[in-house]
Amino acid sequence: MAGSFSNSWALVKASANVLKLDKELLVFPLMSGIATVLLGISFLAPFALTGQWQVFAEGENASYLSYSLGFAFYMAQYTIIFFFNAALVGAALIRLDGGDPTVSDGLAIASKRMGAILGFALISATVGMIFRFIAERSGFLGRIVAGLMGMAWTLATYLAVPILVTKDVGPIDAVKESAGLFRKTWGEQVVGNFGMGWAFFMIAFGWTALSVCMIVLMGSILPALVIPLVITMLFGYVFLALVASALKGVYTAALYRYAMTGEAGYFDPGILGNAFRPKR
Repeated sequence: MAGSFSNSWALVKASANVLKLDKELLVFPLMSGIATVLLGISFLAPFALTGQWQVFAEGENASYLSYSLGFAFYMAQYTIIFFFNAALVGAALIRLDGGDPTVSDGLAIASKRMGAILGFALISATVGMIFRFIAERSGFLGRIVAGLMGMAWTLATYLAVPILVTKDVGPIDAVKESAGLFRKTWGEQVVGNFGMGWAFFMIAFGWTALSVCMIVLMGSILPALVIPLVITMLFGYVFLALVASALKGVYTAALYRYAMTGEAGYFDPGILGNAFRPKR
């Protein structure tokens, strides 16, 4: 457990060193978040008008229409996420290779691979809907199976976006190469380590504790400050989410670079080499 904590902080520190050099990397998760919120709002209307929102959310007696709308939403959401993630990873790779990337560089990289990104989003949306269907139609056992399959899919495609960014390959080849590169570097039977999760959990926990204490304390002294403090707490969560997303993109780029070249750059090679541990 102590090793997981120390590794988490080491990963955050190394990724933060890259982010300090290129603070504009925060723009990519910000744009992704805004676009995702707008997408959600745009889908609320058809879901609400057709009465499929509750049906799809509950996963019971879902109609073909609800599944079609759900698939369309997944497809659009994955496209947004993968596009800006590709831009972030592309820019991070430029920095890791000694360059000085800009937001335009990242967006240009993602735009050039838009066709492959759409294909990968289509595959991911299809897989996601299949897992959802299994979970909904097969009861408790189905949810377990879908969860395990989802974990396997996540690991197999972990390096797909960096591959799409750096190579002129299609989405299917990117998934195959990601799985092969993953097995070659970390082995076949592995599970993910905690990565930066512990560090951000502790940061979020600390921010929550501090914010709640301030709200309670100031609420008893000057109630008018409660609302501004609550708003500040929420903005703090947004900022943490942006930083976490940016650092995750940097970390993904570093893992891909390590898997391809064996070079760790700003990171400890021992930590990257043990980013995933054998199953027991």
